[in-house]
Amino acid sequence: MSFPSTAAQLVNLAEAEGGHHESLNPAVTGGAALVVLLLLLWITTRFNRDR
Repeated sequence: MSFPSTAAQLVNLAEAEGGHHESLNPAVTGGAALVVLLLLLWITTRFNRDR
C-alpha cells in the first residue's frame, strides 16, 4: 500500500465521519496553542538564568 493511496483512504474516512466539528473554531484553537507555547517559552527562559 503506497502513501498516496493510504492518504486518499484517510481523507475519505474523515469526510465520511463529518470532517469538521462545529465547536472547533480555528482562530480559538490557534490562539490557545499560541498562548500555551508562549507560556512554555516564558517558563523555559525563567529556568535558564545562567545566560
